[in-house]
Amino acid sequence: MSTELPQRVHTHLAGANISIVCARYNEKYTDALLQNCLDEFEQCAPYARIRVVRVPGAFEVPVMVKRVIDTPVEADKPNVVIAFGVILRGSTAHADLVGTAVTNQLMSMACDSMIPIIHEVLLLNDEKQAFARCIASSLNRGREAARAAIDMLNVLENERNQTRNALRRNNTK
Repeated sequence: MSTELPQRVHTHLAGANISIVCARYNEKYTDALLQNCLDEFEQCAPYARIRVVRVPGAFEVPVMVKRVIDTPVEADKPNVVIAFGVILRGSTAHADLVGTAVTNQLMSMACDSMIPIIHEVLLLNDEKQAFARCIASSLNRGREAARAAIDMLNVLENERNQTRNALRRNNTK
């Protein structure tokens, strides 16, 4: 497990479209993830359009991510999606099953759609770990998700620019 947040990244891309799907279950922690993420975007991506959709729990996150990605309105299609949820382990295998199912679906959708999905549906052992990752500052996964999303926006923009430049060079030959 990483013990440091990734370096803060900035973007000034106008029109970057970010969707956040956030579970309400374990609200104390998911609300903190969401707020830390939004605060980071305010600092580092002030021109981004951000849409937040809340769902009941972690298991419902992939369904809404799919709906967000598959929107028929091209202008509403996100450049990147962030998935937030908190699953606390109990005495049965249920949490592990939910965590695995969510992870598999999010990865599948990202690869199929070619839209990056920042996976922060956290599977944690106890509330101490939840506090450390959702509320405390040193391992805050809300800020980490925003930084990863911004980094991906920049990577995608650089890739688009390289493709555009290569096409221009080929057309001038």
